[in-house]
Amino acid sequence: MIAKEQAEISSGQAVASKRSTTWWPLAVLVAINVLNFYDRQVAGAVVEPVRKEFHLTDTEIGGLNFAFTMLYGLVGLPLGLLADRVSRKKLLAVGIAIWALLTASARWINSYSFLVISRLGVGVGEATAAPTATSWIGDLFPAEGRSKPLALFMLGVPVGGALSFFLSGPIAQKLGWRAAMLVAAAPALVLIPLLLMLHEPVRGASEKHAPPVDAGSIWAVLRVPTFWWIAISGALVNFNLYSVGTFFPAFFSRIHHMSVARAGVTTGIVYAVGGILGGSCAGIWGDRIVKRNRSGRMKIAAIAAFLAVPLSYFGIHQGIGSIALALPLLTIAYGLLNMYYGLVYASIQDIVAPALRGTSMAIYFLVMYVIGASWGTLIIGKMSDIFALHAAHLAGLDKITEQFKAIGLQQALLLIPVLSLLLAGVLWAGSRTIGRDLEKQQRAA
Repeated sequence: MIAKEQAEISSGQAVASKRSTTWWPLAVLVAINVLNFYDRQVAGAVVEPVRKEFHLTDTEIGGLNFAFTMLYGLVGLPLGLLADRVSRKKLLAVGIAIWALLTASARWINSYSFLVISRLGVGVGEATAAPTATSWIGDLFPAEGRSKPLALFMLGVPVGGALSFFLSGPIAQKLGWRAAMLVAAAPALVLIPLLLMLHEPVRGASEKHAPPVDAGSIWAVLRVPTFWWIAISGALVNFNLYSVGTFFPAFFSRIHHMSVARAGVTTGIVYAVGGILGGSCAGIWGDRIVKRNRSGRMKIAAIAAFLAVPLSYFGIHQGIGSIALALPLLTIAYGLLNMYYGLVYASIQDIVAPALRGTSMAIYFLVMYVIGASWGTLIIGKMSDIFALHAAHLAGLDKITEQFKAIGLQQALLLIPVLSLLLAGVLWAGSRTIGRDLEKQQRAA
């Protein structure tokens, strides 16, 4: 009896120890990613007051995100290489400090150029987050259980975005957009000390087989066929999702005649409800299906992207007075696209060696941001201006009024369902090659 009780106590202590060494670090990393996307989306949440203060076109608004994401993607590669060689904890702490300080610098912004420079600095800091955190999570959880923690980590995208839209819009309307950015930077004061208190795991700690000492170079990542399908899919999904984050508050304001506060809250609903449901489903289904079908994660992501096509088209196409239909359509479409992260990020961790996870994520982010996210908002913004001018000319006018800006933006956003269809095709193609690549990785281990 005593021996049994001792065994139960020992088992309970082991479970508690496992939770403290895996789930508590994950909770801190999730909180950091929430702040990451809170600070990233604050510029979209206050886009209309910024546009009006500095007299910006939609092309210039898209250009602001273009500059941010282009630099984010470019500096992400050396930072990802660094994440595989130095302390991930210290590198991430420095990154948080940089992006928080640059977000807070909005207090002194007095021109569009100053705003661009500050957002470039935010991009450099935030580029440390994904390579360090995803590599860290890969060392906390085994391959068959990574979808849930990675999906939880990537809930930082909708949760951080939702909080930013929920809070930043009303704060901007009451106290000004600069105050909204100051509030966005404040949580870093708590998160940096919490991060530095964590114990960082050894690289490859969660692998069933001892990882090779020399996992190869960057070329070992580039030779994996599935990795390229995943990289292309990342460019497509982020073209869409960054366009949503940048232009949906303006879309709700112009098309559905909402105030800055209400447009922010409405966008927050899209992020919170759609993103959390989509990310949660991805984590649960991803870990279940991979035990039966190694390509299942990629197939679920492809089907989800395909289902988002008609929903996003009809949601964007709704006019004033139809918000009751537009909001659920856009929320579900966003949720389906957001399923991508928990499913596909887990697949990246599976097809590369543990010592190259930071490097692989950096290459992936380089393609995803330089080709996809950066150009997405710039192209949507330019198309919006062109369509607005065309609408004005059809009405026999040379001046673009707010009415024509609304028409232009609505038409430009219809590119989202088109690219969602292409995304579905790319993910399905990746599901056809991942089985072979997983076998190669397992043999190498």
